[in-house]
Amino acid sequence: MHSIKSITLPSFLRRTMKAYQLKTHIRTLGCELHRIGRSRNWQIKANFDQIEKVISFIEQSEESSWQWLAKLLGKQYENLTFDALMNIARKKENITVNELMSRTDCTIAQARKVIDKLEGF
Repeated sequence: MHSIKSITLPSFLRRTMKAYQLKTHIRTLGCELHRIGRSRNWQIKANFDQIEKVISFIEQSEESSWQWLAKLLGKQYENLTFDALMNIARKKENITVNELMSRTDCTIAQARKVIDKLEGF
């Protein structure tokens, strides 16, 4: 669960208004954010919890130029393993299948398997 993902952010500064504010907040969450060489691309290194916090910050901010980043980071949920889904479900007591699916974009079969395992079936 604490594995660090490295995600490339293409044309980060050109696509983002108020980039300084966003960069500052991302770094305060403990994420590593840096420019890749001399290119216009940036890279973020963060674990799943940090990615979740960045996404929720962007969604709450209502800054339209940041939404592409929330979508890009949201796609990282597609590669979650069964163990990662279990860890997410354990953190929230009485999590439902629908809530797990909405948080992680997993399939209904994956969510049911995780919930059944948590409930002892």
